[in-house]
Amino acid sequence: MEDKRSSSNFIRNIVVEDLESGKHKEIITRFPPEPNGYLHIGHAKSIVLNFELADEFKGKTNLRFDDTNPVKEDTEYVESIKEDVEWLGFQWDGLYFASDYFEKMYNRALILIKKGKAYVCDLSAEEIKEYRGTLTKPGEESPYRNRTIEENLDLFERMKNGEFKDGEKVLRAKIDMSSSNINMRDPIIYRIAHAEHHNTGDKWCIYPMYDFAHPIEDAIEGVTHSICTLEFEDHRPLYDWVINECEMKSKPKQIEFARLNLTNTVMSKRKLKQLVDEGFVDAWDDPRMPTIAGLRRRGFTPEAIRNFCREIGVAKSNSIVDYQMLEHFLREDLNEKAPRTMAILRPLKVVITNYPEGKVEMLEAENNQDKPEMGTRQIPFSREIYIEQEDFMENPPKKYFRLFSGNEVRLKNAYFITCNDVIKDEAGNVVEIHCTYDPETKSGSGFTGRKVKGTIHWVEASNAVPAEFRLYDSLILDDENDEDKNFLEQVNPNSLEVLQGFIEPNMKGLLGGEKFQFFRHGYFNVDTKYTSKDKIVFNRIVSLKSSFKL
Repeated sequence: MEDKRSSSNFIRNIVVEDLESGKHKEIITRFPPEPNGYLHIGHAKSIVLNFELADEFKGKTNLRFDDTNPVKEDTEYVESIKEDVEWLGFQWDGLYFASDYFEKMYNRALILIKKGKAYVCDLSAEEIKEYRGTLTKPGEESPYRNRTIEENLDLFERMKNGEFKDGEKVLRAKIDMSSSNINMRDPIIYRIAHAEHHNTGDKWCIYPMYDFAHPIEDAIEGVTHSICTLEFEDHRPLYDWVINECEMKSKPKQIEFARLNLTNTVMSKRKLKQLVDEGFVDAWDDPRMPTIAGLRRRGFTPEAIRNFCREIGVAKSNSIVDYQMLEHFLREDLNEKAPRTMAILRPLKVVITNYPEGKVEMLEAENNQDKPEMGTRQIPFSREIYIEQEDFMENPPKKYFRLFSGNEVRLKNAYFITCNDVIKDEAGNVVEIHCTYDPETKSGSGFTGRKVKGTIHWVEASNAVPAEFRLYDSLILDDENDEDKNFLEQVNPNSLEVLQGFIEPNMKGLLGGEKFQFFRHGYFNVDTKYTSKDKIVFNRIVSLKSSFKL
């Protein structure tokens, strides 16, 4: 599939200007996830942006884990993030953890205290919030704001030594309680947390806040362009304040862009974790989830995701992208790669009464009629086959061209058959239909006689391989992505349908991850979690057609 790179954008223009002016000789970006959950499609946009921007200008991109909150972080998430980045096709230049810099961050906090720019505060979280004021009302100074430098140094060291309980004290930057930007009203930069850290164990019981740690990390690593989403725009003055007041030699530039929002999708790790914890999905990698792990298990390709991210581009204002756009790039990629085959999802047995009993013949079928280089396969044909239940109707409407009594259809890659009889059970349900075939109409024989309007697919019964098919619908019903609504009320109770059917015998023994286009049904991926030597499970990746236009 063609590698579709996006045209220039405002971030790229900044980079070009900084290089041309001589401000930077080398571009260094970073992708800095917190390891408190699995990455989702929104993170993919940031990954593609950061890695490809640096790659274009022969720079570097670091993968850094912002692991400053031990209560929510875990090694499982670290490993999943590394796997996702590599699966998307990128390799980091440096692998770092915020926790690698805890000692340096502590020393920078000491610099602030010694300069009179930070103080230990005893107010509770609720009191700090009350003192902070509102957008229209200035904040009030903490009664502990004017502690001496010596007292602050002593208290901060005792915080580090574990003498105080969680929440008993915090370290705050001393900036401006009347600032129009609430983030500058003496923000907390250190808090106490007696918790085991996945990387540093119990060495520390005080941890830096993100707004303090992040600029220091960027500066230590020599990051030139710190690219983040729009919600951090109001934090930029604090980012610059920390860089300057902590006397960092490197001066990174923070640039904000609009995050990705998709219809019928939640883009919050907290909400996604809730879906997992409350059993709405089976895990973070459930194929209905917008996590990269979930998309991978469903059958998405990294090429499709990269091209989608490039196409939506980089903007300064938030908007919602139609999920069908992502599916468009997926179909475009799978159409080039996935071999064609036949599968029956809702089986109905057909007996071809004039076909010799016991005979099985092999027919040739193309793996992709648009790509001869993908070759052909041999499929068996005999007296008994399976077709889709929807391909037969007793009382069909007008313009129904599939099987009904007296009608003739083409079996794909095989013969013409005519329906003659219908077998029902005691409840009146159709359980079997009897047909006759015309041996002169064999596919590829050059038959030029009568024509039929309907072509249906099938699988030979005696050699058919049982398979499970999992069909997915949107996990979230509301396509407006309204953050104010209770998203659990928007969860689609019918987002998964499980069917038991059959596949061609040449597909026996699939292990997981193989992708196919099933005639008329869509693109399917062999599930990597539930498939075993005794059972093949397919996830429908996406249907064949869409009304979406770029």
